[in-house]
Amino acid sequence: MASSVAIIGTRGYPSYYGGFETAVRKLAPFLAGEGWDVTVYGRSGATKTDDPERDARVRTEVTRGIESKSLSTLSYGLTASIHAARTKPDVALVMNVANGFFLPLLKVRGVKTLVNVDGIEWDRAKWGRLAKFIFKTGARMTARFADDLVFDSREIERRWNTEFRREGVFIPYGGDVPPDLPVEPGLTHRGYVLAVARFVPENTIPEFLDAAEVIAQKYPVVIVGSSGYGGPLDEQARLLAERNPNVHALGHISDDARLLALWQHAGVYFHGHSVGGTNPTLVQAMATGTPIVARATVYNREVLGDGAHFCEPNAASIAEAVCALMSEPDEQQAASARAAHRAKESYTWRGVNGAYRDALRRLSAA
Repeated sequence: MASSVAIIGTRGYPSYYGGFETAVRKLAPFLAGEGWDVTVYGRSGATKTDDPERDARVRTEVTRGIESKSLSTLSYGLTASIHAARTKPDVALVMNVANGFFLPLLKVRGVKTLVNVDGIEWDRAKWGRLAKFIFKTGARMTARFADDLVFDSREIERRWNTEFRREGVFIPYGGDVPPDLPVEPGLTHRGYVLAVARFVPENTIPEFLDAAEVIAQKYPVVIVGSSGYGGPLDEQARLLAERNPNVHALGHISDDARLLALWQHAGVYFHGHSVGGTNPTLVQAMATGTPIVARATVYNREVLGDGAHFCEPNAASIAEAVCALMSEPDEQQAASARAAHRAKESYTWRGVNGAYRDALRRLSAA
């Protein structure tokens, strides 16, 4: 008899919003192909129901919630957990410790839980005091009630070992190796600088937008992303592009092929994420063989290794590091090869999916 799994805590399947959603687009069809009965919980209007790559074997459930920055994760997590507690899958894959509050609902119904703890959310600058308290409390609930945990980086694993005395399994993110794709109109191969990120302070967006003023004097700058809710950083990027023809602010891009093409042909990809463990965007940039300049953090160093280029989180350091790499074609080529090799060795979806399957299988058989 096939095991059943419910996936809780994402925007649904198939969705292109962020790292969790990308992981589910890869994992859910893989599990279905392995004989699992897969249900993915989501939100109304957050998925592409006409996606030609959608796997019909993956069941989807849409529950209600409150669409706001502070309440969406909790409200949708609650309604999805209540529904899953009623239907009683063998195991639930729960994304994000904010859903730790609802683990007792699943436990009392005999549903085993594997929780991807995500990053250290209470360290993020975008959250206020109340939100940080909620995430930290959710983490404590997760530590107490989850049957097993997933850490997407060794540093996150170390933090949980130290702060919560919990062990778990290390499963990072994977990257897609794309075919040769066309260069974005108006750009040239290895001739532009790219940034892809959600517009929040801990992704070094304010500093990069300042650096872009300097970089754009020599090279085109392409900025992909938004806050998702509007705000001053979105406005700053828009105004920067309006007054500087060498800056292209493209907003959020949900077209995978277009985004992969932008990475594939970029001269430098700037990665400014400072918290959150292994970042899916960084892994994908590596898989496309993009030369990378990253903010010097323990997380980014873990993923990129010793052969990468790093900078400090200020506009001057970013502009200097980016322009230096842009001016050295031989080092661009070497950096591209190092990134692609590291992704192939350590960050593939085949390995990621297999690790999730094994962890879920252990729980369902327990």
